[in-house]
Amino acid sequence: MTSPKVALIETKPSKTNFADEFDGAFEFDRYQLCSDPSIKKVLKRDCDIDINVDDYDWVILVGSDALKFFTKINSVTEYSGKKVEEKFLPVINPAMLAFKPEARRTWEDSKKSIIEYINDEKEDVVIDDSIAFGIQDTEEANAFIQAAIDAPLDYVALDSETTGLWPRDGHMLGISLAYDDKKGAYIDTNCFDETTESLLQELFDKKIVVFHNAKFDIAFFEYHFNFKFPRFEDTMLLHYVIDENPGTHGLKQLTMKFTPYGDYEKPMYDWIQQYKKEHGLLKEQFGWDMIPFDIMKLYAGMDALCTFLLYEKFVKIKQNPKLKWVYENILIPGTRFLIDVQDNGVPFDRRRLLMAQEIMQNDIDNAIAKLYQNEKIRKFEEIQGKQFNPNSTVQLRSLLFDALGLPPTGKKTGTGADSTDAEVLGELAEKSDVPGLILDIRQKSKIKNTYLDKIIPQLDRDSRLRTGFNLHGTTSGRLSSSGKLNMQQLPRDNPAVKGCIKAAPGHKIIAMDLTTAEVYVAAVLAEDNELMDVFKTGGNFHSTIAHKVFKLPCEVHEVADLYPDKRQAAKAVTFGIMYGAGAAKIADEVSKSSGKRFTKKEAQEAINDYFKAFHKLRAWLDNNTKFIQQNGFVYSYFGRKRRLPNVQSTDQGIVGHSIRSGLNFLVQSTASDINLLGAIDMGAYIQAKGMKSRIFALVHDSILAEVPDDEAEHYMEKLVEFVQMDRGVKIPGAPIGCDFEIIHEDYSNGKFEKKYGLPEQQVA
Repeated sequence: MTSPKVALIETKPSKTNFADEFDGAFEFDRYQLCSDPSIKKVLKRDCDIDINVDDYDWVILVGSDALKFFTKINSVTEYSGKKVEEKFLPVINPAMLAFKPEARRTWEDSKKSIIEYINDEKEDVVIDDSIAFGIQDTEEANAFIQAAIDAPLDYVALDSETTGLWPRDGHMLGISLAYDDKKGAYIDTNCFDETTESLLQELFDKKIVVFHNAKFDIAFFEYHFNFKFPRFEDTMLLHYVIDENPGTHGLKQLTMKFTPYGDYEKPMYDWIQQYKKEHGLLKEQFGWDMIPFDIMKLYAGMDALCTFLLYEKFVKIKQNPKLKWVYENILIPGTRFLIDVQDNGVPFDRRRLLMAQEIMQNDIDNAIAKLYQNEKIRKFEEIQGKQFNPNSTVQLRSLLFDALGLPPTGKKTGTGADSTDAEVLGELAEKSDVPGLILDIRQKSKIKNTYLDKIIPQLDRDSRLRTGFNLHGTTSGRLSSSGKLNMQQLPRDNPAVKGCIKAAPGHKIIAMDLTTAEVYVAAVLAEDNELMDVFKTGGNFHSTIAHKVFKLPCEVHEVADLYPDKRQAAKAVTFGIMYGAGAAKIADEVSKSSGKRFTKKEAQEAINDYFKAFHKLRAWLDNNTKFIQQNGFVYSYFGRKRRLPNVQSTDQGIVGHSIRSGLNFLVQSTASDINLLGAIDMGAYIQAKGMKSRIFALVHDSILAEVPDDEAEHYMEKLVEFVQMDRGVKIPGAPIGCDFEIIHEDYSNGKFEKKYGLPEQQVA
């Protein structure tokens, strides 16, 4: 038997011994996209490879550059070890394992798969209508659903295909259903009758319904059909407790990694690309309702089948009692809660939005006019022979550092060039008026383009914006926000956006924030009685800390006035040690905030004094550092697992970052979960009591709600009760702090009116 002919292609010449990496399992010819090893970032123009891939049975593509060169695929991680276009075998670069040990599993699995392909030991699974099929007949649909009801297993997998990403923006084209590991059906909603809907509800009542991203699907099923799901599971969230890293939880990614079905989506997406090309459609002009049923059915049926298969694999994680508790007591109830939060929507004042949009455009126009009137800009344009474009980083860099002769700050871009970001412009503005003008234009343009221009057309008829909140977007467990508006990143320094979030007449916006929550958690977890006593004492927290640490000869209430630098140092150390900050970082923070130079030596002395006062905290940090170093993971109080394999890296900078991430995780995750659990309980209480209060956002450690005037007192009373509930992380006599802000007008708390007036004033 003739050995297959294999080529291996890397980006540029390297010292990697690929023969050893692949255990000498096969012979291969080695190529590089670019023969010049000195080029840091290889572009297509640098590629001088000379190869006829038709001469080879298999072509191994090492890294994303090689994959992109020969295919239209960008993600080598997703496709590592998978066959692409009959002969290409992408794989991650094993050289990365030195600084990313967490990729070891991916490399080993990919290597095994590639060897099996080359040795003809691996067969591709054929996907056809024997395992994924469509149903457009009502009787056939009802019979299939009845079969699912009668099936022996107590769970089914369910998915939906929709014309939009939000229930109010689209409708449901069909549902996908699998009740065993052999087949999945895609049922056209056009064939639903009353019996179909009745059978589906019977199925949902009887079985555990497994989704992949339940929050999305349940919202559609509830809004369009009023279906209820007494018991549901979510393979996306199950994977999240297995691997907390963001961006790893997509159905396609997991299917490729954990099932034999590979990239089953590709034929449909190839059809979409061809259809758009033939009809001259842009991405935003294409809708999923344009996909013929016969094209959709295979892809959609596979969605349900693969969700079923993933559940069979992932549900085993419940054997770990810690992860099981997180999944069942935080993530699943959190899903139900966030469906309601998203449906509540963020209340906006449309007139204020339009007014803010107009004002911001006028401000931008005026700032641009002022910029072009500047003598320095005019001289620059004369030299360049063209108009200055403030959005061009090349021109801006030339203007600032060449024409104006401003000294670079030392901050670099990813390519090694001098940075011109907001931080740099802010520093340079102290030396010249030009950077300040450009910074002003940038900031106002971002507010208008990123926020105002996008919010207005996305408002629903009730002037509410329904955006997304995610349980799986961070390694710590803190919620992230995405979709129509990222509520976690609203502009802080300008009230133009926050001032447009406004409660309806007869309502208030009530914001509840946890106070010094992470320090509180650290004190409890470390069992540091001295630090817990600070919370029991009450009064100004940072003044009390400074008074205790530095043994100041005054009363606590006098610290802020008499020893502001000591108070600032105590504050910086308190928060700094939670994030693993060293003396240099703390010295810089205190210097910036106090306006007085605070040396590294002084910072180190402050740290030493701090740990003398709170020695149990120091011991707790040291013990957890050792645990992370030895085990490469750590559990939060509530049972979340943070995997830190990079502590095995040979790069000490990477090791240090991993340890700091682990220590921060212990406090940040626990504090975040206390807040989230309180919000979940409050949401359930609102539903049970039929209250009209609506929680519409969780922003960092803040819970935002629109509350009727006559419910305000009761709402705040119950929310405090739920957030401060004893969940095992509590100082006796000193519950975690809850700070309420009752906002009568808008979320900017009147700053919008002070800066811009009111819409009716503008109209008048």
